[in-house]
Amino acid sequence: MPERTPPRTERELDAVFRALAHGTRRKILKTLARGDRRVSDLARPHAISRPAVSKHVRILEEAGLVTRLRQGSEHIIQLRTPALERAARWIAFYQRFWSPQMDALERLLSKDRRRG
Repeated sequence: MPERTPPRTERELDAVFRALAHGTRRKILKTLARGDRRVSDLARPHAISRPAVSKHVRILEEAGLVTRLRQGSEHIIQLRTPALERAARWIAFYQRFWSPQMDALERLLSKDRRRG
């Protein structure tokens, strides 16, 4: 039986979580949350080469987390939040399952601390 292609939203979530799995890309997003940056500006604080930053930016672009504007020879990178918002909604849906379990664990641990 041929493998079914995952629905578009699943592919988008896969790309977002894959992009967020790398610390440098998360740091780039944090930098972009303060405003647009040139690729060369992103390389400096992260102590990596411009080609390495470009690779990270490309992965962020593919995930829909950033967009690139070309102004002459400069590439300006902007944060895009819709993909992050969709990922946050996905996480929030499942949070309702683990929150009660975490609350129960906290009550159990509190009880144990009072006994000990």
